[in-house]
Amino acid sequence: MNVKSVLKQIEFKAKKRLGQNFLHDEMVLDAILSHADIHPRDTVLEIGAGLGILTEGLSETAGSVISLEVDKVLYEYLETRFKNHKNVHILLQDILKFNPDDLPDQNVKVIANLPYYISTPILTHLMKFIRKFSLILIMLQEELAERITAGPGSKKYGSLSILTRFYTQAEIVAHVPRTAFYPSPGVDSALVRLQVLEQPCIDISDPEGFFRIVRAAFSHRRKTLRNSLLGSGKISAEKLDAAFRATGISPTLRAETLSIHEFAKLAQFLL
Repeated sequence: MNVKSVLKQIEFKAKKRLGQNFLHDEMVLDAILSHADIHPRDTVLEIGAGLGILTEGLSETAGSVISLEVDKVLYEYLETRFKNHKNVHILLQDILKFNPDDLPDQNVKVIANLPYYISTPILTHLMKFIRKFSLILIMLQEELAERITAGPGSKKYGSLSILTRFYTQAEIVAHVPRTAFYPSPGVDSALVRLQVLEQPCIDISDPEGFFRIVRAAFSHRRKTLRNSLLGSGKISAEKLDAAFRATGISPTLRAETLSIHEFAKLAQFLL
């Protein structure tokens, strides 16, 4: 597809406020389809269909493709383009207002080229419905992709790393130059594959409480773990010190040094 020609044909100009950058690199498209590993039995939720270049590729194999597009002009273009594709369903819908539990199938595969400015909220939203999905394959700003896949000890490791690790096995499967899109964004991208785990990687009775503790721990990265958690105002010094003694975790460490399992140990005494 010649992206420029199609945009000219439908008299459409990419909206910067919506982070619209259209994929035109066939090699990148092939990489996405390869890592998605689509089968005829699969239901795919595509976020941000754009001009439908990925939608077309997905429709060739998937049993059902449900494509969300928030831009009304693009939605109307997609409706026309795929009107004869019985397995493609185009919805004028914002993913942040969409309830994946309404999808008819389980083990849905999510494929998305996310706008950079709203990637984190979308990823967090998807995690709320994680039991609905088997795989999430997303194109992200490279820096965010590195944060998601970072491990303990890295400056990029944080609460988002732990959120994704809790539910998925995350890896960067491809690095994508900015020239793969039109108009070209100001940064490079990375394709991240999140394989959903059958069960969370740690056994926690109160996941929401666990994530509150993790977020508090990373809220002041330069402070010690004790000072960050104490500063949240939710935990008393006595309870906090007792938890450190019971777990053997040093209160002078910083949050970025703790593994998800060590956070789980602390949470057992703090929740």
